Amino acid sequence: MKLTPEQIDRLYQFTRQHYVEWYDLQTELVDHLANSIETQWKENPKISFEDALQVEFKKFGVFGFMTVVEERQAALGKKYNKLVWQHFKSFFTIPKIIGTAAAFGILVQLMLKFERANLIVISIFVLATFLFWIGIVKMSRKNKKEAKLSGKKWLYKDIIFGLGSFTGFIPLPLQFGLRIEETAQYGIISAIIVSVTVVCLFLLGYIILKIIPSKAEEYLKETYPEYALENAN
Repeated sequence: MKLTPEQIDRLYQFTRQHYVEWYDLQTELVDHLANSIETQWKENPKISFEDALQVEFKKFGVFGFMTVVEERQAALGKKYNKLVWQHFKSFFTIPKIIGTAAAFGILVQLMLKFERANLIVISIFVLATFLFWIGIVKMSRKNKKEAKLSGKKWLYKDIIFGLGSFTGFIPLPLQFGLRIEETAQYGIISAIIVSVTVVCLFLLGYIILKIIPSKAEEYLKETYPEYALENAN
């Protein structure tokens, strides 16, 4: 026996009722549940669809689908982090390293030349953190609007457009900046440390807010074959 289209729709509804809001995870679970129910029917043709569904759902334990969701979130979070680091490292290879080195050199000279340069640096940290979170909010709203129009949410898309695990890292340089010792002028070592931090902050922000979102369609199609098919129509 094979599941009917109505029964497949019921499985999608069942996953949503149990707090699985992403279409990709719903599809993964529906495939698993459908195969398991059909296997049960081979062993016991008299069992009803709903009873077979409940038997299979109990196998997921007390927390239901939440373990599957958490595991998938962790896996895609690692995938996203790897993507960020790949882009980040590219700024330290030719020819991008030229711009990176120039920005670093300018900051070092700025801090060595001007008195009270720490105030400038702290202002940069504050401004960068503020602009980053403004960007994250805008991307998140855009993603929610697109999900509402399409009727489908994709977990990796949520991560790319505002829920990446790097978002928790970005305020750290701000905290570092606010703890800079208030000296009249930087020494060479402190100037280098702060310059590296500022440059890395801006690179990460640029990658998270600009580079990866601009290539989101490419990354989503690589991750989800069904996403590629839907957007090809």
